[in-house]
Amino acid sequence: MPAGTLYRGREGMWSWVAHRVTGVLIFFFLFVHVLDTALVRVSPEDYDKVVAVYKTPIVALLEYGLVAAVLFHALNGLRVIAVDFWSKGPRYQKQMLWTVMGIWIVLMAGALYPVLGHAARELFGS
Repeated sequence: MPAGTLYRGREGMWSWVAHRVTGVLIFFFLFVHVLDTALVRVSPEDYDKVVAVYKTPIVALLEYGLVAAVLFHALNGLRVIAVDFWSKGPRYQKQMLWTVMGIWIVLMAGALYPVLGHAARELFGS
C-alpha cells in the first residue's frame, strides 16, 4: 500500500486527527480516574467531595463526551485494523468511515438517556 493511502482525502485526515484526539482524551480520563480513586486512601472526606461533584449535570455532559470518545476510538480502530489487514480495506476505507460514523451516531443516540437521564431529571425535575 502506498504511503498516505490510509488517510487520503479530507475525511481520512479528520478521522486520523479524531482518532488521536480521542486517544489522548481517554488517556487523560484514565489518569484522572486513577488519581481520584487513590484519593480514597489519602483522604476519604475529600474523596466523598469529589464523588459528589461527579453527580452534577456538567459532569454528566463530560461523561457523555467520554462515551463519545471511547465509542469513536473503538469503532475507528476497528476500521483502521480492517484497512491494514484486509486486502480490499484501502479500497473501501471511505465507505467504512461513513459506516463507522453511522454506527457511532446510532450508539450515541442510544446512550443519551442512560448517560444524561439523571442530569435532565436533576435540572428539570422528574
